[in-house]
Amino acid sequence: MAIKRALISVSDKTDITAFAKGLADKGVEVISTGGTKRALEEAGVDVIGISDVTGFPEILDGRVKTLHPNVHSGLLAVRDNEAHQKQLDDLNIKPIDLVVVNLYPFQETIAKPDVTYEEAIENIDIGGPTMLRSAAKNHRDVTVVVDPSDYNRVLRQVEENGDTTGILRRELAAKVFRHTASYDAVISEYLTAQSGEEEPESLTVTFERKQTLRYGENPHQKAVFYKKPLYTGASLASAEQLNGKELSYNNINDANAALNIVKEFDQPAVVAVKHMNPCGVGTGETVVEAYQKAYEADSTSIFGGIVAINREVDEATALKLKEIFLEIIMAPSFTEEALAVLTKKKNLRLLKLDVSASPAIEHQLTSVNGGLLLQERDRYGFDEADISVPTDREPTEEEWEALKLAWKVVKHVKSNAIVLTKNDQTIGIGAGQMNRVGAANIAIEQAGEKSKGSVMGSDAFFPMDDTVEAAGRAGVTAIIQPGGSIRDEDSIKKANEYGITMVFTGIRHFKH
Repeated sequence: MAIKRALISVSDKTDITAFAKGLADKGVEVISTGGTKRALEEAGVDVIGISDVTGFPEILDGRVKTLHPNVHSGLLAVRDNEAHQKQLDDLNIKPIDLVVVNLYPFQETIAKPDVTYEEAIENIDIGGPTMLRSAAKNHRDVTVVVDPSDYNRVLRQVEENGDTTGILRRELAAKVFRHTASYDAVISEYLTAQSGEEEPESLTVTFERKQTLRYGENPHQKAVFYKKPLYTGASLASAEQLNGKELSYNNINDANAALNIVKEFDQPAVVAVKHMNPCGVGTGETVVEAYQKAYEADSTSIFGGIVAINREVDEATALKLKEIFLEIIMAPSFTEEALAVLTKKKNLRLLKLDVSASPAIEHQLTSVNGGLLLQERDRYGFDEADISVPTDREPTEEEWEALKLAWKVVKHVKSNAIVLTKNDQTIGIGAGQMNRVGAANIAIEQAGEKSKGSVMGSDAFFPMDDTVEAAGRAGVTAIIQPGGSIRDEDSIKKANEYGITMVFTGIRHFKH
C-alpha cells in the first residue's frame, strides 16, 4: 500500500507547508479547506479544495465543510474488504490515506480574560474531531496526525517506503483519541462551570505532561508530573526554575505543601517543610526576621528541607539561607544580589512563583484503588471560624496572635496534629499520630522549655482531657481547637484548673 491522498486542515499551521510540500513531492494528492488551503497554495503546493471532493460548498460560515460521506467513506473504508471497495467504486469515492488535522483553539480562546460565552462556543470544533476519530478508528489503513511534532517521522517513512508502518499508525491513533478526549474534557469542564453544576453525574479531567521524573516516591517507582490546563492558582507546574537540579517527585509534593501553608499569610512569612509536614514557620516585619524564626523553630529538621517565602528574597536572607543544605527555595522573586549568593550552590533549586495566586474555588483530587475522591480544598481559616471562649479566662492580645498562627499552621499538619506557637513562630509540631495526646507529647518534647508561655493548636477536638493535662503541665497558656466532643466539659474544667484559656472554632481541620 502507499499513501496517495492526504486531507490537511489545521488551525495550528506550524511547519505545515514544509510537510505538505514533502508529501506532494512524493506524488501525494493534497486535499484542504479554508485557511489551510490558502496557506498551502501561497507556498506553491497544488491543492484540491474540499468542495471538489464533496461536490458541496462550505456552508454556515465554515461550520459544515468536511461532514460529508465522500470524506468519511474515504476514511472509514477497509482497504481489503471487497464489499467496501465495491461501494466506493460504485459511488465514485476515492479513499483518503492520510489525515492531518488539529482543532479549533478552544482552550486558548477561553484562556482570554475577556472571552464571551458566544466566542467560546464558536471555537468548539465539530468536523475536526469527527475526521480524527474516523481516521483513528481505521488506523490499520489510514495514517492520522494531530501533533506537528510527528510530521518529520511520518514524512520520513513516506519518503522511504511510500507509507507508514502499522506500529506508527497505531501509536498516532492512540494519540488522537487522547487528544480528542482531552479536548472534550476541557469543553465539558467549561460548560459545567458555566451552568453552575457542582456535582455532575460523571467527571472527566485532563492533564498535560510537564515532566517525566527520574523516579517516584522511591527509586523503584516510575513517575510523571502532569499539569492542569488553564489553572489560574499558584502551582509548581507554572513555577520558573532559576537554578538547580530537575525537580523530583518528593520535591514537588513537599514544595506543594509548603506553598499551601505560606499562602495563609499576609505578613512576611517563611515556611520550612519536610515530608509534606511543616517543621518550622515564622513571621516577622522582614523576610530575614521571618526566616530566622522559621529556622530556629526546628534547626535540625529544616536540614534538607523545602523553604517557601511569600516576599522577595533579598541578599541578607540569601546569606542565611545558604548556610544550610536545602533542596528548594521558593519565592515570588529574588534580588540580583540574592541570586548571586544562592546560585553558587549549583544543585539548590530556586523556584520563582507568585505564591498568592488562588482561584475562588479549588478542588482536590485523591486517587484510591479503582476510584477517585474529589473535595473542595480546606480554605477555612480563622476569619470563617465560629469563635467562642468557653473557659473562665479570655486570651490576651499576645495569645490571640499566637493562636491565629497555630490555627493557620495546624490545618496543614497530618492528623492527628498538634502545633505549639510562641513569638511569631512554631516551636513544636506533632504530626500524624494515632492519638491526640501522642501528637501533643511530641510537640511539647520538641518545644522543651519554650513550651512555657506558648499556645497550642489542635486540628480536631479533644476526646478527653488528657491533652489539656499535658498542655497544662508543659506551661501552655492558651489552646485553640474545634470543640464538639461529648466530653468538652472535661477539657474546659481541666483548662480552668491550669488557668488556660481555650478557644473553640467550630471547624475541624483533619488532613489525611
